[in-house]
Amino acid sequence: MPHTAGRHFLQIPGPSNVPDRILRAIDRPTIDHRGPEFQQLGYDVLAGMKRMFKTQGHVVIYPASGTGAWEAALVNTLSAGDKVLMVETGQFATLWQKLAQRLGLQPEFIGGDWRRGVDAAQVEAKLNEDKAHAIKAVCVVHNETSTGVTSKIAEVRKAMDRAKHPALLMVDTISGLGSIDYRHDEWGVDVTVAGSQKGLMLPPGLSFNAVSEKALAASKTAKLPRSYWSWDEMIGPNKTGFFPYTPSTNLLYGLREAVAMLEEEGLDNVFQRHDRHAEATRRAVQTWGLEILCKNETEHSSVLTAVLMPEGHSEVAFRKVVLDNFNMSLGSGLGKVADKVFRIGHLGDFNDLTLMGTLAGVEMGLKLAKVPHNKGGVEAAMASLTENTFKTNA
Repeated sequence: MPHTAGRHFLQIPGPSNVPDRILRAIDRPTIDHRGPEFQQLGYDVLAGMKRMFKTQGHVVIYPASGTGAWEAALVNTLSAGDKVLMVETGQFATLWQKLAQRLGLQPEFIGGDWRRGVDAAQVEAKLNEDKAHAIKAVCVVHNETSTGVTSKIAEVRKAMDRAKHPALLMVDTISGLGSIDYRHDEWGVDVTVAGSQKGLMLPPGLSFNAVSEKALAASKTAKLPRSYWSWDEMIGPNKTGFFPYTPSTNLLYGLREAVAMLEEEGLDNVFQRHDRHAEATRRAVQTWGLEILCKNETEHSSVLTAVLMPEGHSEVAFRKVVLDNFNMSLGSGLGKVADKVFRIGHLGDFNDLTLMGTLAGVEMGLKLAKVPHNKGGVEAAMASLTENTFKTNA
């Protein structure tokens, strides 16, 4: 293929762009993962991830994608035939449900239209019906990458408490961690699942479980088979900074650097930056006269914006025009919204000018692809950014 000048704009909602500073951290000789230098690295990343999850409990790090961390959350806490309550908020909630079925669990799936987050009242009603406490876990997605919807996890916890139900609360924040506020301990989450390739700005390859004491106690009696995913196997060596099997040493270098970058900026500033860019993106979409997939304004994601294509127009064809003409990748529609939605990622190592380049590419692509739209989306986004200047929280 011929050389294309300039950098590729990777504006999918993850994997996100990896900053040069993290690439340089990864680009080091591999060290002895049983030696003292690695021990310090292990201590650093384990402590750093506790701060990212806002937890005092254990954080387990796996060489795996987020799917592996999904499996780890389930097999460490549950037994074959256990009932789990799950909510259909989009493609990733659906995939987690299918994984639970394959493991021999019995998921009860609260249906959804992929345009809204978790309805805490529905969860509460289901738990109130479960007088025998057959439901052993409630599994929900915090930030649904396929739809651009962020669910209110604190409200789910309150619903469970009102129902006085003992089920574990498990949350997937794979695309949320490091981009939008997340509070494992404060929100009463028992197992949080996350991955390296979104807000943490790393390549794919690391995944995480943040684990409460209640979840750890459940793991002592859970009977689903586990070996590689066993928390006990990890937590023991982790106490001294080590891992039970060969870790992804170079990705851990990158993780230490990512945590440092996020903390140097300040997590509250990181979240504010993502909020600003999301608001500017929504202003652009609204000015174009296109519809945002997420119905509820209070659930709009600050990680990505999913945009509905006008009737009769293909998002696949539109994204091809954008890629061919501007060397920019946008997120595709997944599952039920395949070829109906394109997704604009605005997460990770991302600033105002990156956003403006992204939105300019989208607007030019809409014109070239002959997608009906109004002009002026880019100008509306610029106005949003200049009206809402960034104020750091020192």
